[in-house]
Amino acid sequence: MRNDAQVIEKTSLTLRVFARLYRPFIRRAARHALHGRRIDPARPAAGRFLRADVTAFLDDVWCRVPVIMAGEDFTAIPTTGNKNNVFLAGVTIAAYHALLDRGIGRRYAMELFADVGWKLYETMVKVPFLFAGATASDPQRRMDRVLRWLMRFPFSAPGRPGYEVKAWAEPGRFNTYWTYCAPLGFVQRYVQAHGDRGEVDAFYRSWCLYDWPFADILAGGKAGDRDHYERPHTLSLGDSACDMCWHAAGSAPGQTTIDHTSTPDSPPRVQD
Repeated sequence: MRNDAQVIEKTSLTLRVFARLYRPFIRRAARHALHGRRIDPARPAAGRFLRADVTAFLDDVWCRVPVIMAGEDFTAIPTTGNKNNVFLAGVTIAAYHALLDRGIGRRYAMELFADVGWKLYETMVKVPFLFAGATASDPQRRMDRVLRWLMRFPFSAPGRPGYEVKAWAEPGRFNTYWTYCAPLGFVQRYVQAHGDRGEVDAFYRSWCLYDWPFADILAGGKAGDRDHYERPHTLSLGDSACDMCWHAAGSAPGQTTIDHTSTPDSPPRVQD
């Protein structure tokens, strides 16, 4: 980050705006996901998260966010949507660290904050899903429409350090092919600068695993209806791309009905 007072001030202002926007939603998500959960599954006597514990956890998270984001130049991130997701990646690291520093084991800490993140994510996707449902009755058209909207905000693709992604629809499926992920890039830069406490794995176990239930929601969210999403390769696991396929029809349990023709080294031609 450039040692420039104007850049620092703009970054600080962006963080304050995003924090003010997200505080009530994250508070609600954390209370739903954490209140009553065991603090340590291996030690029942450790107790459960009380409301006061959740409040203290959130206070800790918001204190950590500006410290974690201090090395990031937000003026270099091209769009508001991309900035939004990089900010949420900083909140992810802050929540993960806040749990670790309470003596909670890595894997369980990842599970807890991933559940908080999912509650937030689920709330955020309701608006475009409901609007698409009002304008398209066909499940695949509804799925395509929501994904196209999301490709405009927040997942627009201005290039690094923002997203690099191509998206195209085919009969019965919608494809997204990502070669750079803005929030993952931030997490990787943070790890490189501050050392590795499992932050990339934590990112994978939250952000990257939300896609399957998100696809189920887009397909209609019916009980027991699954298998609407595929991703053979994943950037956060070290692959060169995330090649995603979204399909409303789904498939029978244990079967795969979509045949991927793309590979990370040979993306298909993009169709507008």
